[in-house]
Amino acid sequence: MVMQIEASQAAGALSLARVVDALCAAHHGMSRPKGHRAHRLLPERVTTVAAIEELRTVLFPGYYGFSELSAESVRFHVGATLDRVSKVLEEQIRRCLCYTCECEHSAAECENCENQAAKTTTTFLERLPEVRRLLATDVQAAYEGDPAATSPDETILCYPGILAVTNHRLAHELYCLKVPLLPRIISEHAHSITGIDIHPGAQLGERFFIDHGTGVVIGETSVIGKNVRIYQGVTLGAKSFQVDADGKLVKGVPRHPCLEDDVTIYAGATILGRIVIGKGSVIGGNVWLTQGVPPGSKVFQTAPQPSIEVPK
Repeated sequence: MVMQIEASQAAGALSLARVVDALCAAHHGMSRPKGHRAHRLLPERVTTVAAIEELRTVLFPGYYGFSELSAESVRFHVGATLDRVSKVLEEQIRRCLCYTCECEHSAAECENCENQAAKTTTTFLERLPEVRRLLATDVQAAYEGDPAATSPDETILCYPGILAVTNHRLAHELYCLKVPLLPRIISEHAHSITGIDIHPGAQLGERFFIDHGTGVVIGETSVIGKNVRIYQGVTLGAKSFQVDADGKLVKGVPRHPCLEDDVTIYAGATILGRIVIGKGSVIGGNVWLTQGVPPGSKVFQTAPQPSIEVPK
């Protein structure tokens, strides 16, 4: 009996070894690049997400993290958290810069990436007060725009739109600072939690409110003005994609809609292409729109027509 068990274990080990060999040999195009980047570390998703959650406690002190904060202790909390997070972010930013850097040095020897990471982290932290100001306007817009909201506190603690926009505003700052990879990690974390997909490149004005939110998609080159409200299932997407002479997609060209101030877009609407939705316009639910509209427009689906039977 013992010999049978040992034989079975040996067979299992051999089988596992074959699986390991096959997985290591067949990378299917997903292996790390060769050459000078081969041994450079990628950013850590879990570490980055944890840092963003700590920043949330700084942007909304008392709402996230420690709730027992007083006027005296909040300054200590904010300072200690920023000191801790800054070190984590600088390392993750350094990894991102080193991984895409063209220099032939190893990551440990790349002084340029190290210096750039330090400068970028400092600039990012200096922008946090403006991020917080914008988020305060988003919170107020959510409270004023939803009759079900009992207080601004409720929107901060409960609304998926506020969570997604918070991540976006942080990711957007890193995107503008040309940090690779990290902004998408931050935005996709919010996407996985809320079902709201905002590319970090999208430009959002103040007092931006996403009501309900599930299924919202906002593309990379979207530009959204002040006091804009959108509902669940709205897509601000690209109508088509430019390709180069080799048939490859051209990256970074403006291809998503621009919404001017005071626009409202109701649930399920799809707006595609580099078009302008004029100030104060209202786009009704489930509308499919590929042409711009002037300010003050109201675009709705055609009302259903009753069928009329003609007597024979």
